[in-house]
Amino acid sequence: MSEILNLLRNSEERHFAAGEVILEQDENSGVLLVLVEGSVEVVKDGVPVAKASQPGAVFGELSVLLGVNHTATVRAVQPCIFHVIENPRAYLEATPRVSLHVCELLAARLDALNRYLVDVRQQLAGDDHIGMVDEVLATLMHRQAPRRIAPSESTIRKGEFAD
Repeated sequence: MSEILNLLRNSEERHFAAGEVILEQDENSGVLLVLVEGSVEVVKDGVPVAKASQPGAVFGELSVLLGVNHTATVRAVQPCIFHVIENPRAYLEATPRVSLHVCELLAARLDALNRYLVDVRQQLAGDDHIGMVDEVLATLMHRQAPRRIAPSESTIRKGEFAD
């Protein structure tokens, strides 16, 4: 973990007081944040879903990687310091070690979620609601986000706009 923080030692730092919102759900900050010190809570649709205090924890990665607004609110539980990565997509493309770190964190979260869903499935064995858990597991295991491919100039008709 110290390797990641060492790679980011010259980046901008942001400080947040306890109770301050760091990232707001449904907004887009356009940055990637790496926790240096402090503790945060992650809240999705008003429901607390996680706490983090591990230096090197990354926030804003789903927004950056999926090109969407933040999927949850991150709030400081105690005073926090973050390294700020501006223009995060370009930074991740140029910095394989940080990209691998983000991948490892995402893989650990996905693994924990999968283990949790399997545990729920085992607890609900024989229950009518088990079909829903099966659907969620299947979706998580096999769903891949569609990639948007812009049409080439030659396929755009006059008067149409490419997004």
